Amino acid sequence: MLAKVFSAGILGLEARVIEIEVSTSYGLRHFEIVGLPDKAINESRERVGTAIESSGFKSPFKKPVRILVSLAPADLKKEGSIYDLPIALGYLLAEKEIFFNPKYKLIFGELALDGKLRPIKGAICFSILAKERGFSEIILPKENAKEAALIEGVRAIGVSSLKEAIEYLEKRKKIEPEKVDVKNLRENYQIDFAFIKGQRFAKRALEICAGGGHNVLMLGPPGAGKTLLVKAIPTILPPLSFEESLEVTKIYSIAGLLPKENPLITKRPFRAPHHTCSEPALIGGGNPPRPGEITLAHRGVLFLDEFPEFHRDVLESLRQPIEEGKIIISRARHSVELPARFILVAASNPCPCGYYGDPEKECKCTLSQIRNYQRKLSGPLIDRMDLLINVPNVKYEELVAPDEESSEKVRERVILARKIQKERFKKDKTNSEMEIQEIKKYCEIDSKSENLLRKYVDSGKLSVRGYHRILKVARTIADLEGKEKILFDHVSEALSYRVKEETI
Repeated sequence: MLAKVFSAGILGLEARVIEIEVSTSYGLRHFEIVGLPDKAINESRERVGTAIESSGFKSPFKKPVRILVSLAPADLKKEGSIYDLPIALGYLLAEKEIFFNPKYKLIFGELALDGKLRPIKGAICFSILAKERGFSEIILPKENAKEAALIEGVRAIGVSSLKEAIEYLEKRKKIEPEKVDVKNLRENYQIDFAFIKGQRFAKRALEICAGGGHNVLMLGPPGAGKTLLVKAIPTILPPLSFEESLEVTKIYSIAGLLPKENPLITKRPFRAPHHTCSEPALIGGGNPPRPGEITLAHRGVLFLDEFPEFHRDVLESLRQPIEEGKIIISRARHSVELPARFILVAASNPCPCGYYGDPEKECKCTLSQIRNYQRKLSGPLIDRMDLLINVPNVKYEELVAPDEESSEKVRERVILARKIQKERFKKDKTNSEMEIQEIKKYCEIDSKSENLLRKYVDSGKLSVRGYHRILKVARTIADLEGKEKILFDHVSEALSYRVKEETI
């Protein structure tokens, strides 16, 4: 006797339909799963058998029956415990212990020994797949139902056990599809720009960073407020659109990092890995490939504190993702493309002790120590940073001064600038993502600005990449002021953040 039910698996960030065929015949007891299953799937035989018995049905291990489970396509590696529920339902269908129509239904769930269902990863990806492939219903653990319900047009049915799933499928129990009101999901921040005293130059640079999605390197002594400034960046970034929220939620769902109380991520990601982070942890890796920190920071901020303390090979691996906004991880059997459109914000001390160039405190480092510390960051990597800013120590008068401009005020200007860019590019795209053709089209400058840039390019202080990044930053400054054309003042300000006589 043969039965077929449908489930799905994850490859990178994409889901693929998996057909689960279960064949039963009388003979010596045997339970085999084929189709490149991993160890977790092979162990599902024991979980499924015990869960079936706990749910009031006869265990397959107490019947003279041969069971063959095929997971198709056979050449795609399957992993995880999400196939427990469909395997159990497929077996009961094949043995004619239950009756239902499995067509147009995707089924997922890990079974406990008592028949209860445990949560799974990637529910929103499966729901997206269901809509794309014409499946009208997705049956999965109750804890994941709200996440799956984010996709319109798919009935997300949450069940708590194998027994409840059978009762629903046989229409002996009515379960309403899960519904989510995304309008009630709100952002909440603990830090505000108004709390940060002084540092007006740095705040202005971060406003430009948020307005155009530009990368920033902050230099300053310990305790000057670099980390606090960076943590305030999400408060001035524009809110995620619903499409962007789904994109980010999808990543976090697959990584198993989606908050239980919030099925949709509405705040832009902020990732701050420790400087001991490995290359696979930062850019992604493993077999099958899993998203790294740069993908988890997609549409948000990647903050690398103590920038020179990261291993050099880890930092150099950022160069391609910064330029392309994605990372391609290749393995022997397949390659996976992961999104990585993030704002890179790095913070560093100017030397090991932190006080090189400080007018108040004497640096205790030798010249060789300073040079070795600064050489940890390669020229090509620094050249990919749009804004290089100094963050000096704050004076007492600034510390006791009244609160300054709030994040809300700054955010209004940033949102306006992003709106201008969206209308310009006819899609959600920032100035930092402009290609050469777009730079030529949208970043025209006057003769006075051309003469200024010519001086810096011819003197070797600006590379070709640096020249283009100056134009992108100048375009953002103009957008923040609501100007259609780039003026000389905009180019001058962009240069002030880029060209330094003494920097890392």
